[in-house]
Amino acid sequence: MARLPRLIIPFQPHYVIARGNNGQAIFHDAADYTAFLGWLRSAAKSFKVAVHAYVLLPDCVHCLVSPSDATGLGQMMQWIGRYYVPYFNRKYGRSGTLWQGRYKTSVIDIEQYLMLCSRYIETLPVRTSVAATARDYPWSSYMHHGGLRQDPMVTDHALYWQLGNTPFEREASHDALVQQALTQDEIAVIEQAVLKGWPLGSEQFKATLQQQSARQILPAKRGRPFKNKPLPT
Repeated sequence: MARLPRLIIPFQPHYVIARGNNGQAIFHDAADYTAFLGWLRSAAKSFKVAVHAYVLLPDCVHCLVSPSDATGLGQMMQWIGRYYVPYFNRKYGRSGTLWQGRYKTSVIDIEQYLMLCSRYIETLPVRTSVAATARDYPWSSYMHHGGLRQDPMVTDHALYWQLGNTPFEREASHDALVQQALTQDEIAVIEQAVLKGWPLGSEQFKATLQQQSARQILPAKRGRPFKNKPLPT
């Protein structure tokens, strides 16, 4: 059965995950992280994709982005692979694919899940035990949102600007959010949606997307349809 094309909605946030093949590392040293970020920054600008949050972990990349059209996100990911994979293979004397299949993506309900997904992304280094705190990890957008450095790649979403009237207020509010541990239910709903390619939002949000995109988004009812309606009992 042919795979359905990814659901891409222009100007709507999307959660994106790209993993190393068979769980292998895709970054080994600071030069690798820096090179990837440079290509991500260039590709995001070229294909008009706003990057709201990101983290590079040793074996995967997580991003929260808003593409400006239906093709820019796919073009961005292909462009990065076209440059980063040959760089990585030459450097480490390997050949073949680096990524585990196609990248995963999920369309995000802004009001309900955007800030939650941003927190999820920026706290991943802590949950995966590669850093003691989000502040200790240099390869994420937390450094920008926490006021530790300006990151020209990050486009702050309007919801981030609502965290405060000044940079200090926004940074303090953002830091307070990051300090709140995500619940297991919050983690599970994000991971399930992204890995399966489902939209992440309310039932009304999903119904609206289904109407806009003219494709199946809500789960179909199980079992064969009745040839005739069953009689009431």
